Amino acid sequence: MDSLIRTFSSAQTNREGYQLAQTLSPDLPQQQLQAIWNSCVHHDAQNVIKRGIQNSTSGFERLPKDEVQGWSDVYLAYWKAIGELLPALNQAPQSSWTKVYDAWKELLSALYRGYIGQGFEAWSIPCLYVVAKNLRIFALKADEERNNNVAAGDTSGQIFQDDFDPESEQHQKLEDCARQLNRIFTLCLNDRAPLEESRKWGIYYIINLLFKTYFKLNSASLSKNILKTLSAYRGDMPPLSAFPKSQQVTFKYYEGVLCFLEENYFQAEEHLTQAWSLCHKDAMKNKELILTYLVPCHLLTTHTLPSQRLLEPYPRLQKLFLPLSKCIKRGELHAFDLALLNGEDEFVKRRIYLTLERGRDIALRNLLRKVFLAGGFEEPKVEGGPRVRRTRIPVAEFVAAISLGSKKALEQDEVECVMANMIYKNLMKGYIARERGFVVLSKSGAFPGTGV
Repeated sequence: MDSLIRTFSSAQTNREGYQLAQTLSPDLPQQQLQAIWNSCVHHDAQNVIKRGIQNSTSGFERLPKDEVQGWSDVYLAYWKAIGELLPALNQAPQSSWTKVYDAWKELLSALYRGYIGQGFEAWSIPCLYVVAKNLRIFALKADEERNNNVAAGDTSGQIFQDDFDPESEQHQKLEDCARQLNRIFTLCLNDRAPLEESRKWGIYYIINLLFKTYFKLNSASLSKNILKTLSAYRGDMPPLSAFPKSQQVTFKYYEGVLCFLEENYFQAEEHLTQAWSLCHKDAMKNKELILTYLVPCHLLTTHTLPSQRLLEPYPRLQKLFLPLSKCIKRGELHAFDLALLNGEDEFVKRRIYLTLERGRDIALRNLLRKVFLAGGFEEPKVEGGPRVRRTRIPVAEFVAAISLGSKKALEQDEVECVMANMIYKNLMKGYIARERGFVVLSKSGAFPGTGV
């Protein structure tokens, strides 16, 4: 405990938030955690910790009485949490990650009370980062442990009731964690101190933790409430560019994914592109996550496909996107359907299945374009005049091409419906002359965006 108090004193003297946060980390070497736990006995822990904090600062730097009490409560909660953490790390009998979570939650509550009424200053905000991040980690471990116990037949933790919902019970602690993080979000957002001394500097870190938690709970829609609240307060907030790049990248990624799930692909592309450009060149996992959504966005907004070179560092993305890309480029409808079917589980898991399914329209456009190009040129009206591509094409040619491409015989009426849909979506320009059985295509830009 003495070394922890010395670090606390140094951090307070130099106003070093990240140094102070390290005194509340559960990631210290286990030997050091054990030493902290052994430094006090339960009946006297509060007095030992309070005396240590009172004596750690002197003179001008002496902490006010309320703040001393606040930090004493925080470190007492930390000491108790270590008492639950050590048995869990050693897998001792009667140990439980649920107990660790509950003890760590009390630590977060002690910090919250310190900022609300005991004078904790904004420079110490990194303490909230460390404690909130680990609360989420312990919630995940507690839920996993509980689910494993239920699967093994231990139902002692369940409450029998008529409306028992086993699915909601799977993430019991994580849902509680989301509520605690929301309290911290409100704590930071409602701070009225001047910006240079404001808790608002901690808001994007907490928002990003909330996003991760909501996505894990499959409740991404709750993230929209966070964005709406943030938007209402934006005039009183520092600009996003003033925050660390790591926080900017994470925020822009989730903002882009939320737009993606709402099928607002142009905004999604904008946010994800910003995240991509800000992302560190060596953060390969993060870049892979960004590309998972950016590639489908590009497919729908600009009809462009990822290159082999772009996906080369990401084998998983190559496996996901390259088979589809090849089929789209060649206009192979049947092969596209098979590739989509083969990757269905992964596409659904990553929430991109419905978006990629729309890529079939691009494959179909490329197939129809091949028919147009195969039609060749019309005879020039004047000898030596410019050659003009044939723009009046029998519907029967498109029927044959689509039937071959999809390996399924289609009626002419079905093909006409398909082509009318393509014209409506502006993937081809022209009209269908049903009486004569022809498709009349535009002489300039029959297939927009393809140069034909």
